[in-house]
Amino acid sequence: MRKADLVAKISEKTGIAKVDVLVTLEQLFREVKESLAEGEPVYVRGFGSFIVKKRAQKIGRHIKKNEAIVIPEHFIPSFKPAKTFTEQVKENAAKIKENLAKEDKKG
Repeated sequence: MRKADLVAKISEKTGIAKVDVLVTLEQLFREVKESLAEGEPVYVRGFGSFIVKKRAQKIGRHIKKNEAIVIPEHFIPSFKPAKTFTEQVKENAAKIKENLAKEDKKG
């Protein structure tokens, strides 16, 4: 599902104009990004948590030059689904497998 599909579905189910849904959705994304950029997690009960994870410094390899490089520690955004969300996905495993099979046949 793409963002446009999501906007259309929300608009259809709520009766709110697509433009208003899009503006609201964009503002939600913007707020999540800004909060994470400040190091503040975003918790949505029943859905999940948007958090920042620390990646430790490590040694990588520059393949073309065949030399070791140091990858400094850095922070990345992460999403951790709520327990109820995870359980809901597990309960619908058969439907998910069916949808994935359809996608494989298309591609």
